[in-house]
Amino acid sequence: MQMQQNGNVPRVIGVVCERIANPSHLKMLDALTRQLNARGELTLLLQVSSRDDFRAQLHNAAPLPIVGLVFLTSLFEDELEIAHDILPQVPTLHLATRYAPSRANALNSDDYAAGEAISRLLLEQGHQRLGYLHAPRESAARSRQEMGYVDCLALANKTPVLLTATQDAREAGYQAMLNYLKTTYSSERIHALFCASDALAFGALQATRDFGQGAHVAVVGFGDVEEAASSTWHLTTWTQHPELIVAEGINRLLSQAGDNTGAWQQGALQIRHSHFGRAVAGEMLKCGCASRH
Repeated sequence: MQMQQNGNVPRVIGVVCERIANPSHLKMLDALTRQLNARGELTLLLQVSSRDDFRAQLHNAAPLPIVGLVFLTSLFEDELEIAHDILPQVPTLHLATRYAPSRANALNSDDYAAGEAISRLLLEQGHQRLGYLHAPRESAARSRQEMGYVDCLALANKTPVLLTATQDAREAGYQAMLNYLKTTYSSERIHALFCASDALAFGALQATRDFGQGAHVAVVGFGDVEEAASSTWHLTTWTQHPELIVAEGINRLLSQAGDNTGAWQQGALQIRHSHFGRAVAGEMLKCGCASRH
């Protein structure tokens, strides 16, 4: 391992994720590695597929000067116990993860407000039957974004249809939505769908377009990955501030200093076309995005 100019061995931050192909994880990982590099720290990527794999990778990493573990996704209910058993002195941080254990040192933007804002947006469009698409999770706990969405809809006397994809990936979102369309009478189908990630939203939009048969479903994502703005999708989504979230997380992990009132907590709706479901007069008629059929 190369030495820093001051003669000290650089510190290592372990970054735990499940699927490096997930665009939301890539966006956060990019910000995290750049900021750690700027501070002179090294990043060790631990891409985990199972509990045994997680244990094996932590054992392999144990001889290194690990000073922190950052989780980009919550993997297992007992992930913190596993980490503590193998790396007992290493602090952990869950960075923008939706299903972090209740005892975790978790850093999230105000996802509850995101769910509320998306609920209001879809209701304002006049959508009467709404749904929520998420990836599977070990516990029965709902994410903060789902809680905000469900609670706000309840004020309008509406309960969303819950759809579950096999994983947080585009193809899984595609299959979940296509199966729903094939097995649900047109008169009973949802009019709008909030997806827990942009990857799931891309799959849901593509499935609706491929299904055809006059199906129109408005779709909103979460994360605002780069592809969301493309003319293929023109995805309405919730945007966060990964640079600010990462900076706050590194400060907490390495300096034990945090800002509970900072701008890192704030997000905003990125309004595009997909939340309409059908083509409407104006710019959308010239777009050709996936929400048109």
